[in-house]
Amino acid sequence: MTTFGAGWPTLLHKELLRFWKVAFQTILAPVLTALLYLLIFSHVLESHISVYEGRVAYGAFLVPGLVMMSVLQNSFANSSSSLIQSKITGNLIFVLLPPLSPVDLFIAYVLGAMIRGIAVGLGVLAVTLFFVPSLLYMPHPLWALGFALLGSAILGTLGLIAGIWADKFDQLAAFQNFFIVPLTFLSGVFYSIHSLPRFWQQLSHFNPFFYMIDGFRYGFFGLSDVAPLTSLGIVLTCALALALIALALLQRGWKLRT
Repeated sequence: MTTFGAGWPTLLHKELLRFWKVAFQTILAPVLTALLYLLIFSHVLESHISVYEGRVAYGAFLVPGLVMMSVLQNSFANSSSSLIQSKITGNLIFVLLPPLSPVDLFIAYVLGAMIRGIAVGLGVLAVTLFFVPSLLYMPHPLWALGFALLGSAILGTLGLIAGIWADKFDQLAAFQNFFIVPLTFLSGVFYSIHSLPRFWQQLSHFNPFFYMIDGFRYGFFGLSDVAPLTSLGIVLTCALALALIALALLQRGWKLRT
């Protein structure tokens, strides 16, 4: 009989140590990648793209998108790679043997993913503020924080589900390359959806990543393509639905205990 709360801090500590011991790869490398995106895209497109009817410079517009993209991708990478690595190396048994409930497992993996995602996001923000210092004066910082936490939780949960489903790294890579990366890049990181043809604008509204990034960007500028409350409702719904799916899979032990 397992009880909630007994062991998840220990598993969380293991998850934190796992990515922190290779921080050069898990933290610094994504920060450098985001910085390169900023330097290249802002230099090439600054004078060619107008966002929010010219009220925000393109370089400033780009920063929140890059921050949130880094948060999302690294949150997913942390939980998914941890689980698939444990499955392949055979040490998953040492995670499943202790009396940890499905809720314990869920909290440890998702919280570890959130911490890595937020750490990378803060690193990206710190570096890019050197180029756009005006972003320090956010009109709605709590909105930005809320969407960052929800976005990292959603992608951490999605990474947990992908790690449970996948049996090898190839399957996990396919999930990331054909699902996570396209949804991230087509979510408005590099553009406002109002710059798209009407068909692609409408299609963007079916992408949940769009609402995470648009709501996060609202915290920086007080401007957004969709009402922030609408984005918040959709993001909360996604978070709850994915959490229930992940907990159900952990409860059954699907592809974990069998």
